Amino acid sequence: MNLKGSHTFTAKAQTIWKLLMDPDTLAKITPGISKLEKTGEDTFNAMAQVKIGPVSGSFKGEVEMKEKNEPQGFILVIKQKSKIGNATADVHITIDQVNDTNCEVAFDGKAKLSGLLARTGQRVISGVANALSKQFFQALEKELDGKQEV
Repeated sequence: MNLKGSHTFTAKAQTIWKLLMDPDTLAKITPGISKLEKTGEDTFNAMAQVKIGPVSGSFKGEVEMKEKNEPQGFILVIKQKSKIGNATADVHITIDQVNDTNCEVAFDGKAKLSGLLARTGQRVISGVANALSKQFFQALEKELDGKQEV
């Protein structure tokens, strides 16, 4: 399954970078994440509760940030397991300074699903993925509004 999306923020790329590098903020703005615990320099244990159409489940696994290039972006490697199936994804996150006051955050990646998750159907899962990405960008926008420098 392909994952893709973008959003333009009224912020500097460095400000967005700092927010995305903070585990507490990342847990707060990522839909479904109930716990994000740092286990190493760029690795985390993650717990999530996700509902995909008629299927819902608790996921447990690892998240790793690779190829960090401050403040331009990084790769997020996700490996999650649950009773309803497993999910792995490599997602490239880019932060582009568009002009003096705006930057665009974009993600592009692929997810592999197994078990009941994989059998749920591409259209249902794609719809949920789109809804989750909108929630993520809205939560990041809200977090940014509270952190903007005057």
